Amino acid sequence: MLDAPPEQGHQPIKSLTKAQRRALGVLIEKGFTTPDQYPLTLKGATSGCNQKNNRDPITNYAEDQVADAFSELRELGLAAVVHTESGRTERYRHWMRKRFEKMSEGQLAILGELLLRGRQQVGELRARASRMSPIDSLEQLRKELDGLIAEGFVQSDGPLDRRGAEVDHNWYEPREGMALHARPPEPEAPRPIAPAAVPAQASSFAPAAPHPAARSESPELAQKVKSLEATCEELRSANTLLIAEVSDLRERFERLTGDFDRLRSDLGG
Repeated sequence: MLDAPPEQGHQPIKSLTKAQRRALGVLIEKGFTTPDQYPLTLKGATSGCNQKNNRDPITNYAEDQVADAFSELRELGLAAVVHTESGRTERYRHWMRKRFEKMSEGQLAILGELLLRGRQQVGELRARASRMSPIDSLEQLRKELDGLIAEGFVQSDGPLDRRGAEVDHNWYEPREGMALHARPPEPEAPRPIAPAAVPAQASSFAPAAPHPAARSESPELAQKVKSLEATCEELRSANTLLIAEVSDLRERFERLTGDFDRLRSDLGG
């Protein structure tokens, strides 16, 4: 049995505490990556908050701290408790899809990743969020981010197509001082120096043909550089995605190992 649906007219979410952000991020992540174990028990959610991979910073929350965070998230309409038939074990789930009905699956995954890890470059974010919901290209990621920025959920330090652009969620408490500030624009590529004009009477020789490299125009060179940078960004994203997948497999292996050890203990092995 679920909590009643969140009431309409909730105040906009302007900030969340560290514990609230971590607890909500875990519910979002596990809802995507381990649906067979979702909704989460309090013990499972606490373990997810304190796990050592895909988290920054590493935390050591106690179960009562996570329970308090869930209680506060429920009041904000961001989480709900699920009562089992036996009534003995409560489970928790996020209610982001009900609270923000227009939020896409990709945007939910992006926001969940930012809540778990914080500030990161666009290319890194695409690889990490893709383990929850497919994000096929940087163009798709930027489109999803544009929508989140427009709603005030996400902040950036400049244009999203800029090399090394960084983004973060926008739900920090004011006292944390985590607002991103726009970086100064990158210097423009130097323009080719035009050859000095030679008076007609200074020489009777015909002008030499320009070197082929001198005929290259700056816009064409800039476009080639931009294309190479985009390729490098795609390769970097693919590498980060591979690392995230290995980390996820390690987590699953550790969880299966723990389940096996408990089963062996129960059987008296």
